[in-house]
Amino acid sequence: MATFRLAPHLRPVLHSRLEEARARTDALFECLPPNSFYDRPIPERHRLIFYLGHLEAFDWNLFAPALGLQSRDADFDKLFAFGIDPVGEGLPTDMPGDWPNIARVEKYNRQVREALDEGLSGAEGLRSTAPEIADGTLLHVAIEHRLMHAETLAYLLHNLPVARKISQGGTFADPRPAPKPRAVTILAGIATLGQSRDLPQVFGWDNEFGAQEIHVPRFSVDAFPVTNDEFLKFVRAGGYQDASLWKPEDWEWRHRERLEHPHFWVPRSSSLATDPDTQWEYRAMFGAIPLPMSWPVYVSHAEASAFARWSGKKLPTEAQWHRAAYAVPDGIERAYPWGDAAPDRSRGNFHHERWDATAVDAHPAGASAFGVFDLLGNGWEWTSTEFGPLPGFEAFSFYPGYSANFFDGKHFVMKGGSPRTDECMLRRSFRNWFQPHYPHVYATFRCVEE
Repeated sequence: MATFRLAPHLRPVLHSRLEEARARTDALFECLPPNSFYDRPIPERHRLIFYLGHLEAFDWNLFAPALGLQSRDADFDKLFAFGIDPVGEGLPTDMPGDWPNIARVEKYNRQVREALDEGLSGAEGLRSTAPEIADGTLLHVAIEHRLMHAETLAYLLHNLPVARKISQGGTFADPRPAPKPRAVTILAGIATLGQSRDLPQVFGWDNEFGAQEIHVPRFSVDAFPVTNDEFLKFVRAGGYQDASLWKPEDWEWRHRERLEHPHFWVPRSSSLATDPDTQWEYRAMFGAIPLPMSWPVYVSHAEASAFARWSGKKLPTEAQWHRAAYAVPDGIERAYPWGDAAPDRSRGNFHHERWDATAVDAHPAGASAFGVFDLLGNGWEWTSTEFGPLPGFEAFSFYPGYSANFFDGKHFVMKGGSPRTDECMLRRSFRNWFQPHYPHVYATFRCVEE
C-alpha cells in the first residue's frame, strides 16, 4: 500500500478523536461499582477488570515500538494484551484474586496515557520513520479498537444483573406494534465489497482491502430486520424443538445450552416457550420491559439460520446485503444506504445514542434506494458469508492476527451496526464477524429469497 505523511493539521484532529474515544470508554466504567469489576458477565469472556487495563495496554503495545518508548510495566503490558475468542476452547478458570486491584490498573492507565501523549505529540512522534505513524494509521487503529471495545463493554454490561451496575438512565416500555413484514425486489447488478488500495488516505482495517466487484442476480429481501414479533411466531411454532431446522452442529449447541428462546428474552407467566399464553419480557440495559414487538430480535447466527429455514428463506450473502443497502437502480453505489450525506440521528439508531434498540421502522430517512429499512444501526446483521480475505489481502504488519486469525471457517460476516456502534465504523467497507454460537451481541438479521 502506498504511504504518505499525515497532513500537519490532521494530527491534532486524530489526537482529539483519541481523547474522545477514551472519554467514551471511561464513561462506561462509571457504570460499575468497585465490586463489579471482578465479575464475569459472560462465561466465555474475561472478567471486567481485564478490559479496564486492556485498552491502554493495547495502545502501548501498538505505539511504543514505533515511538521507541521503554515500558514502565512489562507485566501489565502482557497481562492485558489479548482478549478471548470463545470458539472451541474451555471456559477461563481464573479467580478474582488472580487480578490486580483497581487502583494499580488505573495508575498503569494514567502512566500509559501520559507517555503516549507525550511521545505522539513530541519529538518521538515527529522523528518516527514508521510509515504507520507518519500516515496516521496507528492513530486510526487505536481509535477504532477502543470504540469497538466500547461496544463490547456495552453488551458485557448488558449481561450484568441490574443490581451489579449503576443505572445511566430510565428503562421505558415500547408498546408500538411491529410493521407488517414485506419483501423488496432488488434488481440484478454489481455489489462492491471492500475498498481500493489506490485510496491510501482512507483508513480501513486489513480485511477491508481490496475492492471486489460481484455480480448479484435479482433477489428479494425483507424490508425490515426480523422483529421480536416475527420471531415469537417461530418460538411458539416449536422452532427450538425441531432439529430439522438446525445444522447438526447448531442443534448440538442448542441442546447443550438448553436454548428455548433468544438470550435477551425472559418468560414470565409460563415455563413453556411454546405456550401462546406465555408473557415475555425483554432484558434492557437497566431493567426489564414487556417484550417490544417492533424491535429487531437479537439472536445468534445459529438461531437466525434456523428461523430462515423455517420461513422457507435464507440469510443474505455479504454481496446481497451490500446490493440491498448501497445500490441504486441506475447502477451506481452510494456511500450510505440513504446517499452520501454524513450519518446523523435521523438515519438510524447508532453512535451511542441509546442503550437499547428501537422500532425497525423508526428511521425512514435511513432507507436505501430500493426501500430497505434499518440497515445501519439497531443491530448488526448476520450474513451467510464466512469471514475471509478479499482478493489481494495483506495483513497489517504491526497487527498480523487482527483478521487472519479468524479466517478459519468458523466466523460469519456481519454488516450494518448496532445502537452502540460509532459512526466512523458505518463506512461501506467495514466488516464485522462473529462465530455462530454466541448469543450475547447486538445482532439481528433479515431474510432473502432468490
